[in-house]
Amino acid sequence: MAYLAFYRTFRPTTFDEVVRQEHIVKILKNQIETDKIGHAYLFCGPRGTGKTTLAKIFAKAINCEHPVNGSPCGECATCKALASGAALDISEIDAASNNGVDEMRDIREKVQYPPVNGRFKVYIIDEVHMLTQSAFNAVLKTLEEPPAHAVFILATTEPQKIPATILSRCMRFDFKLIPQSDLEELVKSVFDRTGKQYEDEAVAAIARAGNGSARDSLSIADMCASYSLGKLTYDDVNKVLGKADFFAVADIVSAIIAQDGGETLNAAEGVLSTGKGVGVLLRDLLTFMNNLAVVKMCRNAEAIVNLPKDKYNKLQEIAARADGHAILRTTEILTQAEGDMRFAVDGRITLEAALIKAAMPQVDYDIEALLARMEKLERAVAEGIKVEVKAKAADIAAPVAEKKPAKEKPVLTAVEEDDTSPFAEAPKAQTSQPASIEQEQSTLFEHAPVAQPAHVGSLSDADKATLFGRLIKLFRTTRRNAVVFTLCLDLDSSFEGDTFVLTTATEAVYKSLNREDNRQCIAEALESLGVFSYDIRLKPKGEDKYEKAIGELRENFKGTDITIK
Repeated sequence: MAYLAFYRTFRPTTFDEVVRQEHIVKILKNQIETDKIGHAYLFCGPRGTGKTTLAKIFAKAINCEHPVNGSPCGECATCKALASGAALDISEIDAASNNGVDEMRDIREKVQYPPVNGRFKVYIIDEVHMLTQSAFNAVLKTLEEPPAHAVFILATTEPQKIPATILSRCMRFDFKLIPQSDLEELVKSVFDRTGKQYEDEAVAAIARAGNGSARDSLSIADMCASYSLGKLTYDDVNKVLGKADFFAVADIVSAIIAQDGGETLNAAEGVLSTGKGVGVLLRDLLTFMNNLAVVKMCRNAEAIVNLPKDKYNKLQEIAARADGHAILRTTEILTQAEGDMRFAVDGRITLEAALIKAAMPQVDYDIEALLARMEKLERAVAEGIKVEVKAKAADIAAPVAEKKPAKEKPVLTAVEEDDTSPFAEAPKAQTSQPASIEQEQSTLFEHAPVAQPAHVGSLSDADKATLFGRLIKLFRTTRRNAVVFTLCLDLDSSFEGDTFVLTTATEAVYKSLNREDNRQCIAEALESLGVFSYDIRLKPKGEDKYEKAIGELRENFKGTDITIK
C-alpha cells in the first residue's frame, strides 16, 4: 500500500478520538443516542480543526446498526461498506470545483432516492462558501424541506460568505482552535505509535508552528520525522521550518535593547546573508519578542515558552537588561512593519527601517520612545555615574579685598571615577582668583551665571519671559541632568507673583519631577537664575490649549470685558 501522510493515517474514526471540540461532540452523540437527527448542519471554523473528520464520523454513526457510545461500531455490514468507500449513501462533494448550479440541481434530483444500505443519505459539501449565488438558490428549497432520509452537512472556513437564507436553515457548530498542550499530546502519540524518538522541546516547537491546527501540526511532524533519522531535536524542527538561528536572532534583539543601531543592522545582515527571507526573519523577531515579554513578566515563563535550557538562559539574560516599555515599543514597531511589508516594493528596506527605529528611540518622538529613553538614563544614573561635590567659586566680579573666605553651597557634578559615597563632604570655598574660573566651569551648571543670585522679586518681566528657556539650556549642559532635561521639554511655565510654576498634563512626568532628587536639582538651577520659589503642578483633566489661550488672554487684558462665542 502507498505511504499515507500522518494526518490521513491517524485521522480519528470515533468521536472519542477527536481532539477537543467537546462542545460539538457532546451534542452530536446525544442526538444519535436520542434519535433526534437534524436535516442540515453547518460546521465552520479554522482549517485543520476537524470539520470534515467529524462530518464523516457523524455520517457513519447515524447509519451504524449498533452505535457504541454514539460512535460507529466499525463491525456491522453498514460500517464496513461505508469504510470501504464503495457505499453510495455518503457523498462528499468539493464545492470549490463543483460550485455551479448544474451540480446543485443534480443533488436536488438524486436526493429523492432512498439510501441503499443505511438509514440516511448524507451529503457532505466541503468549502460550501465557494458556491455561486445561483447554486445556493438551487439547493435552497431542498435544504429547507429535504426528504426524511436526507442529511446535509456543510463545512466551511468562511461562514460570513454564506447567504443568511442558508445559515438560518442549518444547525451551526463553530469549531475552535486546538490548544498547544493538546497538539503536543497528539504529536507525541503519533511519534510513539510510529516508534520515533523526540525531545519535548521539539514537539513543543511543532505544536507552536501548527497554530491550533491538528492537520498542520501532523504535516510538520511528518516532515520532521523524515528529516531526522535519529532522535528529533529542537534544532531539527527549526531547520525543517526554515527559521533563523535562535542565537542570531538574540543578537539582533540584544543590539536593539542596547540602542545600538549599527550593531542591529550588522546582526540582521548576518542572518539575511545566510539566505533567510525578510519575512521569515521578521516573524522570528516577533516570536522572540513575545517570548522575551513572557520571560520578563511571567513567573512560570519557563513552562510557557518551553525552550531548551541554553536558549531559555539567553532569554533571561536579555530580559534582565530590558524594560517593559522597550519590549512593548519594539514589538509594536515590528508588528507594524509586518503589515507594511505586504505593500512594500522592497521588504528589506521596510525591515531595516523598523530595526533602526526600534534601536534608536532618540530619533522617535513617540511617548513610548521617550519613556524608553528615560528608563535608560535612570538606569545609567543608578548604576554607572558617581558624583562628587565641588565648592562653587567666589564671586569673581567683586574685588579680592572685599571678599572673605566663606563656605558656599555645594554643587554636584558628574565624574567617572568610583566613589564610596555619592555625596562627598564639600570643601571650603576658595578665594577669588583668576584660576578659579576653570573650577567654576566644571560645576553642575556649566553655563550658569557666576554672579550671586538675585533676591526674590528682582526679576524683570523680560527675565521672567526668558526664564524657562534659560532653565532648559542650563539642564542641557550637564550629563547628570539629562533625565530632568528630558522631563522638562514639554512643560508649560508661568509666574504667579514671584512663584515660578511648571505645569504638565502627564501624570508620570509629574510624579518623576516631584521626586526628591529631581526637585533638588530644579531648585538649585532656579536659585542660580534668581528664583527661590517654584511649584510643579499637574494640569487638570479636560484643560486644553484653547482654554489655556483664553486664560492668558484674560490675564493680559485685565479689566476688559471679554466674551467668548
